[in-house]
Amino acid sequence: MKKGMKKLVAVFMIMALTVAVFSACGGETDEEGTTVKIGIIQLMEHPSLNTIRESIIEGLAEDGYTDGENITIDYQNGQNDMSVMKSIVQKFVANECDVIIAIATPAAQAALSETEEIPIIFAAVTDPVDAGLVDSLEAPGANVTGTSDEVSAEMIMDLAKQITPEFKTIGALYSSGEDNSASVIAGLKEYAAENDLEVVESAVTNTSEVKQAAQYLADKVDVVYSPIDNTVASAMASATDVFNSAGVPFYVSADSMVQDGGLATYGIDYTVLGKETAHMVTEVIEGGNPAAMPVKKMSDMSIYVNTDTAKALNIEIPADILESATVFTSAE
Repeated sequence: MKKGMKKLVAVFMIMALTVAVFSACGGETDEEGTTVKIGIIQLMEHPSLNTIRESIIEGLAEDGYTDGENITIDYQNGQNDMSVMKSIVQKFVANECDVIIAIATPAAQAALSETEEIPIIFAAVTDPVDAGLVDSLEAPGANVTGTSDEVSAEMIMDLAKQITPEFKTIGALYSSGEDNSASVIAGLKEYAAENDLEVVESAVTNTSEVKQAAQYLADKVDVVYSPIDNTVASAMASATDVFNSAGVPFYVSADSMVQDGGLATYGIDYTVLGKETAHMVTEVIEGGNPAAMPVKKMSDMSIYVNTDTAKALNIEIPADILESATVFTSAE
Protein backbone atom coordinates (compact mmCIF):
# COMPACT_ATOMS: atom_id res chain seq x y z
CA MET A 1 0.00 0.00 0.00
CA LYS A 2 1.35 3.44 -0.88
CA LYS A 3 2.38 5.79 1.95
CA GLY A 4 -0.28 8.37 1.03
CA MET A 5 -3.00 5.73 1.00
CA LYS A 6 -1.88 4.46 4.45
CA LYS A 7 -2.20 7.97 5.86
CA LEU A 8 -5.69 8.32 4.39
CA VAL A 9 -6.79 4.99 5.90
CA ALA A 10 -5.39 6.06 9.28
CA VAL A 11 -7.36 9.31 9.14
CA PHE A 12 -10.59 7.45 8.39
CA MET A 13 -9.92 5.01 11.25
CA ILE A 14 -9.44 7.88 13.71
CA MET A 15 -12.63 9.55 12.48
CA ALA A 16 -14.55 6.28 12.89
CA LEU A 17 -13.28 5.79 16.44
CA THR A 18 -14.24 9.36 17.34
CA VAL A 19 -17.79 8.85 16.09
CA ALA A 20 -18.05 5.57 18.02
CA VAL A 21 -17.00 7.21 21.28
CA PHE A 22 -19.43 10.12 21.00
CA SER A 23 -22.25 7.82 19.85
CA ALA A 24 -22.14 5.83 23.10
CA CYS A 25 -25.14 5.93 25.47
CA GLY A 26 -27.65 6.14 22.69
CA GLY A 27 -27.00 8.99 20.26
CA GLU A 28 -24.78 11.05 18.00
CA THR A 29 -22.66 14.11 18.48
CA ASP A 30 -23.97 17.56 17.67
CA GLU A 31 -22.20 19.79 15.17
CA GLU A 32 -19.79 21.04 17.82
CA GLY A 33 -19.11 17.59 19.26
CA THR A 34 -20.33 18.60 22.72
CA THR A 35 -23.30 16.29 23.16
CA VAL A 36 -24.06 15.37 26.78
CA LYS A 37 -24.79 11.68 27.18
CA ILE A 38 -27.67 10.86 29.53
CA GLY A 39 -28.78 7.39 30.57
CA ILE A 40 -32.34 7.02 31.92
CA ILE A 41 -33.18 3.88 33.86
CA GLN A 42 -36.81 3.39 34.87
CA LEU A 43 -37.94 0.67 37.27
CA MET A 44 -40.75 -0.53 34.99
CA GLU A 45 -43.36 0.66 32.54
CA HIS A 46 -46.13 2.27 34.57
CA PRO A 47 -48.31 5.36 33.99
CA SER A 48 -46.86 7.41 36.88
CA LEU A 49 -43.27 6.49 36.06
CA ASN A 50 -43.86 7.12 32.36
CA THR A 51 -45.27 10.56 33.17
CA ILE A 52 -42.14 11.35 35.17
CA ARG A 53 -39.84 10.27 32.33
CA GLU A 54 -41.76 12.22 29.71
CA SER A 55 -41.81 15.31 31.93
CA ILE A 56 -38.06 15.03 32.53
CA ILE A 57 -37.43 15.06 28.80
CA GLU A 58 -39.83 18.01 28.36
CA GLY A 59 -38.16 19.86 31.23
CA LEU A 60 -34.71 19.36 29.75
CA ALA A 61 -35.94 20.74 26.44
CA GLU A 62 -37.37 23.78 28.23
CA ASP A 63 -33.93 24.27 29.80
CA GLY A 64 -32.33 24.20 26.36
CA TYR A 65 -31.25 20.55 26.22
CA THR A 66 -32.95 18.62 23.44
CA ASP A 67 -32.43 14.96 22.64
CA GLY A 68 -30.67 14.58 19.30
CA GLU A 69 -29.32 18.12 19.35
CA ASN A 70 -27.08 18.85 22.31
CA ILE A 71 -27.90 15.80 24.44
CA THR A 72 -28.43 12.12 23.67
CA ILE A 73 -30.78 10.06 25.82
CA ASP A 74 -30.53 6.29 26.23
CA TYR A 75 -33.75 5.13 27.92
CA GLN A 76 -33.86 1.64 29.39
CA ASN A 77 -36.68 -0.24 31.16
CA GLY A 78 -35.49 -2.09 34.26
CA GLN A 79 -38.38 -4.61 34.07
CA ASN A 80 -38.69 -4.47 37.88
CA ASP A 81 -35.63 -6.76 38.05
CA MET A 82 -32.55 -5.72 40.02
CA SER A 83 -30.17 -7.88 37.95
CA VAL A 84 -31.49 -6.30 34.74
CA MET A 85 -31.10 -2.82 36.21
CA LYS A 86 -27.53 -3.49 37.32
CA SER A 87 -26.67 -4.64 33.78
CA ILE A 88 -28.24 -1.50 32.34
CA VAL A 89 -26.20 0.75 34.62
CA GLN A 90 -23.04 -1.19 33.81
CA LYS A 91 -23.71 -0.36 30.17
CA PHE A 92 -24.17 3.31 31.04
CA VAL A 93 -20.86 3.29 32.91
CA ALA A 94 -19.03 1.51 30.08
CA ASN A 95 -20.45 4.01 27.62
CA GLU A 96 -19.24 6.89 29.82
CA CYS A 97 -22.59 8.58 30.27
CA ASP A 98 -22.28 12.05 31.76
CA VAL A 99 -25.42 11.78 33.90
CA ILE A 100 -27.66 8.90 34.97
CA ILE A 101 -31.33 9.56 35.72
CA ALA A 102 -32.91 6.86 37.88
CA ILE A 103 -36.71 6.71 38.17
CA ALA A 104 -37.93 5.01 41.38
CA THR A 105 -35.95 3.76 44.36
CA PRO A 106 -34.69 0.35 43.14
CA ALA A 107 -33.40 1.97 39.94
CA ALA A 108 -31.49 4.55 41.98
CA GLN A 109 -30.07 1.85 44.24
CA ALA A 110 -28.93 -0.12 41.21
CA ALA A 111 -27.25 2.96 39.76
CA LEU A 112 -25.41 3.80 42.97
CA SER A 113 -24.20 0.20 43.32
CA GLU A 114 -22.38 0.50 39.98
CA THR A 115 -20.85 3.97 40.07
CA GLU A 116 -19.68 6.47 42.65
CA GLU A 117 -18.38 8.87 40.02
CA ILE A 118 -21.09 9.53 37.43
CA PRO A 119 -23.71 11.97 38.78
CA ILE A 120 -27.00 10.22 39.52
CA ILE A 121 -30.23 12.22 39.68
CA PHE A 122 -33.13 10.17 41.01
CA ALA A 123 -36.86 10.80 40.62
CA ALA A 124 -39.75 9.62 42.80
CA VAL A 125 -37.74 8.22 45.69
CA THR A 126 -39.95 8.48 48.75
CA ASP A 127 -37.28 8.19 51.45
CA PRO A 128 -33.77 8.51 49.97
CA VAL A 129 -32.11 8.47 53.40
CA ASP A 130 -33.76 5.22 54.48
CA ALA A 131 -33.01 3.74 51.05
CA GLY A 132 -29.29 4.40 51.60
CA LEU A 133 -28.95 6.83 48.71
CA VAL A 134 -28.02 10.05 50.53
CA ASP A 135 -26.59 11.08 53.90
CA SER A 136 -29.35 13.62 54.42
CA LEU A 137 -31.93 15.51 52.39
CA GLU A 138 -30.09 18.80 52.94
CA ALA A 139 -26.58 17.49 52.14
CA PRO A 140 -26.68 14.29 50.06
CA GLY A 141 -22.91 13.92 50.35
CA ALA A 142 -21.98 11.82 47.31
CA ASN A 143 -22.73 11.59 43.59
CA VAL A 144 -26.50 11.25 44.12
CA THR A 145 -29.42 13.61 44.62
CA GLY A 146 -32.88 14.09 43.15
CA THR A 147 -36.59 14.49 43.89
CA SER A 148 -38.75 12.84 46.54
CA ASP A 149 -42.41 11.93 46.09
CA GLU A 150 -43.01 11.47 49.81
CA VAL A 151 -46.58 11.88 50.99
CA SER A 152 -47.13 10.91 54.62
CA ALA A 153 -49.62 8.25 55.59
CA GLU A 154 -51.02 10.75 58.09
CA MET A 155 -52.09 13.16 55.33
CA ILE A 156 -53.95 10.44 53.45
CA MET A 157 -55.54 8.98 56.57
CA ASP A 158 -56.76 12.45 57.52
CA LEU A 159 -58.41 12.61 54.08
CA ALA A 160 -59.90 9.16 54.73
CA LYS A 161 -61.40 10.47 57.98
CA GLN A 162 -63.23 13.14 56.02
CA ILE A 163 -64.63 10.63 53.50
CA THR A 164 -65.20 7.53 55.67
CA PRO A 165 -64.89 8.79 59.26
CA GLU A 166 -65.95 5.67 61.19
CA PHE A 167 -63.04 3.33 60.44
CA LYS A 168 -61.18 1.61 63.28
CA THR A 169 -58.96 -0.85 61.43
CA ILE A 170 -56.59 -0.09 58.55
CA GLY A 171 -55.26 -2.70 56.17
CA ALA A 172 -51.70 -2.07 54.94
CA LEU A 173 -51.11 -3.51 51.47
CA TYR A 174 -47.51 -3.12 50.30
CA SER A 175 -44.42 -4.82 48.89
CA SER A 176 -41.92 -6.12 51.42
CA GLY A 177 -39.18 -5.65 48.82
CA GLU A 178 -39.55 -1.88 48.45
CA ASP A 179 -37.63 0.08 51.10
CA ASN A 180 -39.79 3.16 50.69
CA SER A 181 -42.96 1.23 51.40
CA ALA A 182 -41.58 -0.13 54.66
CA SER A 183 -40.73 3.35 55.93
CA VAL A 184 -44.19 4.71 55.04
CA ILE A 185 -45.92 1.76 56.72
CA ALA A 186 -43.86 2.51 59.84
CA GLY A 187 -45.34 6.02 59.73
CA LEU A 188 -48.83 4.54 59.33
CA LYS A 189 -48.33 2.48 62.49
CA GLU A 190 -47.27 5.57 64.42
CA TYR A 191 -50.36 7.40 63.22
CA ALA A 192 -52.58 4.45 64.20
CA ALA A 193 -51.07 4.25 67.67
CA GLU A 194 -51.67 7.96 68.24
CA ASN A 195 -55.30 7.68 67.10
CA ASP A 196 -56.30 4.41 68.77
CA LEU A 197 -56.51 2.55 65.45
CA GLU A 198 -55.37 -0.94 64.49
CA VAL A 199 -53.17 -1.79 61.49
CA VAL A 200 -53.38 -5.20 59.81
CA GLU A 201 -50.51 -5.84 57.40
CA SER A 202 -50.47 -7.86 54.20
CA ALA A 203 -47.15 -7.72 52.37
CA VAL A 204 -46.37 -9.10 48.92
CA THR A 205 -43.20 -9.84 46.98
CA ASN A 206 -44.58 -9.62 43.43
CA THR A 207 -47.70 -8.60 41.52
CA SER A 208 -49.10 -12.13 41.36
CA GLU A 209 -49.57 -12.08 45.15
CA VAL A 210 -51.58 -8.84 45.30
CA LYS A 211 -55.02 -10.39 44.79
CA GLN A 212 -54.51 -12.95 47.53
CA ALA A 213 -53.14 -10.28 49.89
CA ALA A 214 -56.18 -8.11 49.17
CA GLN A 215 -58.52 -11.04 49.89
CA TYR A 216 -56.76 -11.58 53.22
CA LEU A 217 -57.44 -7.98 54.24
CA ALA A 218 -60.95 -7.57 52.81
CA ASP A 219 -62.84 -9.24 55.67
CA LYS A 220 -60.54 -8.02 58.45
CA VAL A 221 -60.41 -4.22 58.08
CA ASP A 222 -62.59 -1.16 57.57
CA VAL A 223 -60.32 0.58 55.05
CA VAL A 224 -57.11 -0.31 53.21
CA TYR A 225 -54.08 1.90 52.60
CA SER A 226 -51.23 1.42 50.15
CA PRO A 227 -48.14 3.65 49.89
CA ILE A 228 -46.46 4.66 46.63
CA ASP A 229 -45.63 1.05 45.90
CA ASN A 230 -44.76 0.03 42.35
CA THR A 231 -45.69 -3.62 42.88
CA VAL A 232 -49.20 -2.81 44.13
CA ALA A 233 -49.60 -0.05 41.54
CA SER A 234 -48.97 -2.59 38.78
CA ALA A 235 -51.78 -4.82 40.07
CA MET A 236 -54.44 -2.26 40.90
CA ALA A 237 -57.12 -4.02 38.88
CA SER A 238 -56.81 -7.16 41.02
CA ALA A 239 -56.82 -5.21 44.29
CA THR A 240 -59.73 -2.92 43.45
CA ASP A 241 -61.89 -5.80 42.24
CA VAL A 242 -61.48 -7.47 45.62
CA PHE A 243 -62.03 -4.34 47.73
CA ASN A 244 -64.97 -3.00 45.74
CA SER A 245 -66.71 -6.38 45.93
CA ALA A 246 -66.16 -6.44 49.69
CA GLY A 247 -67.24 -2.81 50.14
CA VAL A 248 -63.86 -1.75 51.55
CA PRO A 249 -62.52 1.73 50.65
CA PHE A 250 -58.99 1.56 49.21
CA TYR A 251 -56.90 4.67 49.86
CA VAL A 252 -53.71 4.94 47.84
CA SER A 253 -50.78 7.32 47.45
CA ALA A 254 -50.50 8.23 43.76
CA ASP A 255 -52.83 9.85 41.27
CA SER A 256 -52.40 6.99 38.80
CA MET A 257 -53.50 4.52 41.49
CA VAL A 258 -56.72 6.51 41.92
CA GLN A 259 -57.19 6.57 38.16
CA ASP A 260 -56.75 2.78 38.21
CA GLY A 261 -59.54 2.31 40.77
CA GLY A 262 -58.35 3.46 44.19
CA LEU A 263 -60.89 5.59 46.03
CA ALA A 264 -58.83 8.68 46.84
CA THR A 265 -55.45 10.14 47.70
CA TYR A 266 -53.74 13.36 48.63
CA GLY A 267 -50.69 13.43 46.44
CA ILE A 268 -48.23 15.17 44.17
CA ASP A 269 -48.31 16.06 40.51
CA TYR A 270 -45.81 13.78 38.76
CA THR A 271 -45.50 16.19 35.86
CA VAL A 272 -44.21 18.81 38.28
CA LEU A 273 -41.87 16.27 39.87
CA GLY A 274 -40.48 15.32 36.45
CA LYS A 275 -39.83 18.95 35.55
CA GLU A 276 -38.08 19.57 38.89
CA THR A 277 -35.93 16.50 38.28
CA ALA A 278 -35.01 17.87 34.85
CA HIS A 279 -33.93 21.19 36.36
CA MET A 280 -31.60 19.31 38.71
CA VAL A 281 -30.11 17.43 35.76
CA THR A 282 -29.58 20.76 34.01
CA GLU A 283 -27.78 22.07 37.08
CA VAL A 284 -25.42 19.09 37.01
CA ILE A 285 -24.81 19.45 33.26
CA GLU A 286 -23.83 23.04 33.90
CA GLY A 287 -21.36 22.17 36.64
CA GLY A 288 -23.44 21.55 39.76
CA ASN A 289 -22.22 19.08 42.39
CA PRO A 290 -24.87 16.50 43.44
CA ALA A 291 -23.25 16.17 46.87
CA ALA A 292 -24.21 19.77 47.65
CA MET A 293 -27.64 19.81 45.96
CA PRO A 294 -30.46 19.22 48.50
CA VAL A 295 -33.08 16.62 47.67
CA LYS A 296 -36.25 18.37 46.50
CA LYS A 297 -39.59 17.48 48.11
CA MET A 298 -42.77 18.49 46.34
CA SER A 299 -44.98 21.08 48.05
CA ASP A 300 -47.70 21.25 45.39
CA MET A 301 -50.27 18.71 46.62
CA SER A 302 -53.70 17.86 45.24
CA ILE A 303 -56.66 15.67 46.18
CA TYR A 304 -57.55 12.93 43.69
CA VAL A 305 -60.88 11.05 43.80
CA ASN A 306 -62.33 8.25 41.68
CA THR A 307 -66.09 8.84 41.53
CA ASP A 308 -66.83 5.49 39.88
CA THR A 309 -65.18 3.72 42.80
CA ALA A 310 -67.12 5.88 45.26
CA LYS A 311 -70.34 4.93 43.50
CA ALA A 312 -69.45 1.22 43.58
CA LEU A 313 -68.88 1.52 47.34
CA ASN A 314 -72.02 3.64 47.93
CA ILE A 315 -69.86 6.40 49.36
CA GLU A 316 -70.79 10.04 48.98
CA ILE A 317 -67.71 12.22 48.65
CA PRO A 318 -68.15 15.45 50.67
CA ALA A 319 -68.89 18.42 48.43
CA ASP A 320 -65.99 20.50 49.71
CA ILE A 321 -63.55 17.72 48.77
CA LEU A 322 -65.03 17.29 45.30
CA GLU A 323 -64.82 21.04 44.69
CA SER A 324 -61.05 21.04 45.16
CA ALA A 325 -60.28 17.55 43.83
CA THR A 326 -59.09 16.21 40.53
CA VAL A 327 -61.81 13.72 39.66
CA PHE A 328 -61.12 10.46 37.85
CA THR A 329 -63.41 7.74 36.64
CA SER A 330 -62.14 4.20 36.27
CA ALA A 331 -62.81 4.35 32.54
CA GLU A 332 -60.30 7.15 32.03
